[in-house]
Amino acid sequence: MTVRAAVIGCGDVSSVHFGAIAKLDDVELVAVCDTDPGRLAAAVASYGVPGFPDHLSLLARLRPDVVHISTPHSEHASLAADCLERGVNVIVEKPLAHTLAEGHRLVEAAAGSSAKIAVCFQNRYNATAQAMHALLRSGALGAVQGASATVMWQRSAGYYQNRPWRGSWAGGGGGLMMNQAIHTVDLLQWLMGDVVSLSGNASTRFLAGAIEVEDTAEFVAEHAGGARSAFYATLANAVNAPVTLDIVTERATLSLRGDLTVTHQDGSVEVVPERLAESGGRAYWGVSHELLIADFYARLGEDGPFWIDPSEAAKSLRIVKELYRQSYPELRDTVR
Repeated sequence: MTVRAAVIGCGDVSSVHFGAIAKLDDVELVAVCDTDPGRLAAAVASYGVPGFPDHLSLLARLRPDVVHISTPHSEHASLAADCLERGVNVIVEKPLAHTLAEGHRLVEAAAGSSAKIAVCFQNRYNATAQAMHALLRSGALGAVQGASATVMWQRSAGYYQNRPWRGSWAGGGGGLMMNQAIHTVDLLQWLMGDVVSLSGNASTRFLAGAIEVEDTAEFVAEHAGGARSAFYATLANAVNAPVTLDIVTERATLSLRGDLTVTHQDGSVEVVPERLAESGGRAYWGVSHELLIADFYARLGEDGPFWIDPSEAAKSLRIVKELYRQSYPELRDTVR
C-alpha cells in the first residue's frame, strides 16, 4: 500500500525531507504547503504536486498519511498538534517547540493521538553515535566518569537577515542552543543519562546588533548516574569545525571527531568511521536524516510511539530552557 506524504514548510531544510521521500518505495509525495507564495510556487513547480498556503486546507482536502514539518520553530507544536488531532502521522524538525509550554502541549497531543510522531534528532542515527550508545550500555567499558562536548561553528549576520525568525525569541525560541547546538545537547543527554542539575550561561558575544538571542553558551551538567559533563558552543568560530564529544569511562576514552576513536586502557585503539552524507543537505545537518525518516515509515504499522517522540525530545528542550532561565532572568517567560 502506498503511503501518502506531504511537506509543510518548503524552506532550507525541507530539501532533505523531499530527498528522503523520493528514495522510499511505496511513499508518494502528494502535496506541499508554505505561507510564502514564492517558496510555495517553487515547490509546486519542482515536485509537480498541489500546493496549499495553509495546513488546515491541506489536511481537509487530501488527508495525507504522514506530514513532514520543516517550518520556523514557533510553528512546530501547533502544526504537529493539528495533524495528530486528525490522526495524521508527523515527522517534525527539531526543536520540539520554541517554548516549554508549547512543548508540553505537543507531548499531550501525542499521548492522546493514535498517530505517531518523530522529532528530527537524526544524529542519534549516526554510525558513531550508535556505536557509542551500544558500548556504554553494554557495560564493557565500566562506569562512565564524565564527558565534554563542543560546537565550534560560524554564522554571519546575513544568515539571520535571510531568515529573521532565527535571531528572535518569538520565532526561534532562542539562538545557537535551539537552532544549532541542540543536536549535541541531545546526544550528550542520550549517551550520558538524564540531566538532573545544570549551571551555565548564554550570551551574545559576536552578533550583537544582528540578533536578540545568544550566539555563545556554556554549561556544566550533572547526570542521573552521577557523572558530570562540560559543554561549550559558539557561532563566533572562523569555520564550522567538527563537533567534538569525549566520554571517559573506567576502561576507555571515547572521542568523537567526525569518526569515533575508542582508546582502551590496555592501549588498544578502535575506530568507527562515520558515513558520508548521501542527501543534498548541508554538511552540518548531519548524515542521517534519511535513516531517521526511513525508520519512521518502516515503523508506522508497529504499536506504541516512535522512539524519538515528543517526550524524548522534551529532554533537550528542558536543558536549553533551564540555561536560558539562568542566563536571562530579566526576560522571564519570554525565554521559557
